[in-house]
Amino acid sequence: MKTMLAATLIGAALASVCAPTLAQQRVLKFGHVYEPSHPMHAASVAAAEHMQRCSGNAFKVEVFPASQLGSEVALNEQVRFGGVDIILTGQLFAAQAYKPIAVGAAPYIFRDRDHALKYGASDVLKGLMAEYSRITGQHMLSAGYFGAFNVSSNKPIIKPEDMRGLKIRVPNVPLYMAFPRAAGANPTPVAFAEVYLALKQGVVEASVNPLPVTYAFKFYEVQKYVALTGHLVEYAMLIFGDPAWKRMNEAQRKCATEMAQVYAEQSTKAIVAQEDGLRAEMTSKGMIQFTDPDKAAFQRATAGVMDDLIREGQFSRDLVEIVRAIR
Repeated sequence: MKTMLAATLIGAALASVCAPTLAQQRVLKFGHVYEPSHPMHAASVAAAEHMQRCSGNAFKVEVFPASQLGSEVALNEQVRFGGVDIILTGQLFAAQAYKPIAVGAAPYIFRDRDHALKYGASDVLKGLMAEYSRITGQHMLSAGYFGAFNVSSNKPIIKPEDMRGLKIRVPNVPLYMAFPRAAGANPTPVAFAEVYLALKQGVVEASVNPLPVTYAFKFYEVQKYVALTGHLVEYAMLIFGDPAWKRMNEAQRKCATEMAQVYAEQSTKAIVAQEDGLRAEMTSKGMIQFTDPDKAAFQRATAGVMDDLIREGQFSRDLVEIVRAIR
């Protein structure tokens, strides 16, 4: 009996040394706007689990999907002050704090998806992310490929003229308005969480989203067509807030960096797979109809947008050329 009691006491003592108690375990709040069925959420959960394992349970990361902690605009504000510890946000939202990072979401800056993915892994983007971190004091650790944006609507869209006067939902960031406005549409900001209802009620007639978003958010229930314009590409950046970062030691920060890579790798792989397969799946199930628009016509119609963004100081022409030259 004494031997068993001693073994039990020794085991308990070792456990208290090797693993944090529940009282000691720190909870990190990880917020994003995507539905639980979206690949970004699955990748976020995998990343959260890696952080917990890597830190030896010193940290538990709780993931809050579907705008539970606020809109994307609100999340970008909260991460600065510790209201939320980790967020996912698009390049164009991040560009409100550091303008040049928007270059990766400029209309038709990439030749194709392969070009966009090479940009995502490039030293060019890594440099922009580092500069964002330096200027803002937050920590932009990785970029997950979010997909190419297309136009969903209740009428077929083949050429820019088909978008004239169309009341089209865009994210609540001015840069998202550039493409639809150049095509003659009427861009209307609507938060992610409100898009389905806005489309259903006719508040807006169309929307711009990557195909995995149209699928995960079930926009096909309230839209009839998807025009595969591929007019811009987004990356969802993982940002670790500085207040949480300062509470970690170097080993824990290494875990956070690894966590961010888990998110980026898994989300990118999943989005690419969905882009490759969703058209066939959604067509076979009669979810929505697809059109192959005249991309050359859309590129001509929106060619002036890049010059406008350069003139307005969003990014430099040299940076645009560097991105375009990536092979």
